[in-house]
Amino acid sequence: MQLESLGPLGLFISAFISSTVAPGGSEAILAYLVNSQQHSVSQLVAIATIGNTLGAMTTWWLGLWAAKKYPAEALAKQHQKSLNTVRRWGSWALLFSWLPLVGDGLCFAGGWLRLSILSSLLAIFLGKVLRYIAVAYAFV
Repeated sequence: MQLESLGPLGLFISAFISSTVAPGGSEAILAYLVNSQQHSVSQLVAIATIGNTLGAMTTWWLGLWAAKKYPAEALAKQHQKSLNTVRRWGSWALLFSWLPLVGDGLCFAGGWLRLSILSSLLAIFLGKVLRYIAVAYAFV
């Protein structure tokens, strides 16, 4: 079964998975559903954004959990770079959580560094909603 055949539910699942450490293609599913014109664009953008934000917050929580279990030296090199970026920019760095590969590390680092959950959530949400709006309206 392909996720796009599930409509908005498939979009939510894909968006959630795409924002965790697993790869996904929520942008392609969003574009497909926008093109099908069976659902409102704003509804699809909201569904994708909520799913993707929840996935990113899952990664944030994994970072928080890992910080309690492992020393910083145990982190992979990619996570070390992300930690340094988030240390420098704080929650503002999480605006870029939508970037492939880099975004997961930023969310993980935000949790690791125990950034405010509210400021993290807002920055992640804002970055993701702007990305999905751009993708959706490129296919309207």
